[in-house]
Amino acid sequence: MKNMEVPMIFMVSCTLLLLCSSSAYAQTAKSPSISPTPSPAPAPAPAPEHVNLTDLLTVAGPFHTFLSYLESTKVIDTFQNQANNTEEGITIFVPKDGAFSSLKKPSLSNLTKDQLKSLILFHGLPHYYSLAEFKNLSESGPVPTFAGGQYTLNFSDVSGTVNIGSGWTNTKVSSSVHSTDPVAVYQVDKVLLPEAIFGTDIPPTPAPAPSPDISPAADTPSEGTNGEGSSPTSPPGKSNSYRMINWGIWSHLVLALSGVLVFFL
Repeated sequence: MKNMEVPMIFMVSCTLLLLCSSSAYAQTAKSPSISPTPSPAPAPAPAPEHVNLTDLLTVAGPFHTFLSYLESTKVIDTFQNQANNTEEGITIFVPKDGAFSSLKKPSLSNLTKDQLKSLILFHGLPHYYSLAEFKNLSESGPVPTFAGGQYTLNFSDVSGTVNIGSGWTNTKVSSSVHSTDPVAVYQVDKVLLPEAIFGTDIPPTPAPAPSPDISPAADTPSEGTNGEGSSPTSPPGKSNSYRMINWGIWSHLVLALSGVLVFFL
């Protein structure tokens, strides 16, 4: 029995040794797995820049009059909220201080608080528009403003210049103060006056003043004239009068001599 146990133990050991060697060889021969490199996550879109309209108009000036109206009517809060808390953005047309000082008729001093607020709201569009987009607006008809209702503006593009019509006002965008989505601020030369406040009895545009007539230059004296502007040769009129005077003298002398001869005869 002991002699039979030894070969069996030997065989079991050999079998285990072969299994271990096979497993080790399989692990060694197996190619290592390469995990794919993860692609970088896309960068988040930059948040829109917060624009403080009060600071912008204070620095950009001279827009002090318009800014004071924005603040007194509380329209600055409406525009500021639209600029930074909506996806539509905002477009504002800002008249220069000189546009208000040159405005005589109609006067803004007679407006009620509600009318003045509507007038200031009339200078804003509830959407961001770049200068290039106004060309499409000129073909789409009247554009609504923050004042709503009949408070609309008409746009036209003439060789790249944006013209604005409100009925009472015809002006143009003279410069871009700030134009980065979602806020666009454009300078205009005149205050935008709506028909909804001032009516449709719009005074005609004065005709341009005629250019003054320029009289032809006086003839320059010809060569040979004296300092008084007279010609050395006597004109025909003077020669005729001279002859008449001489004839009169001779006729008087003849009559005098005839009288003397009659006296002596």
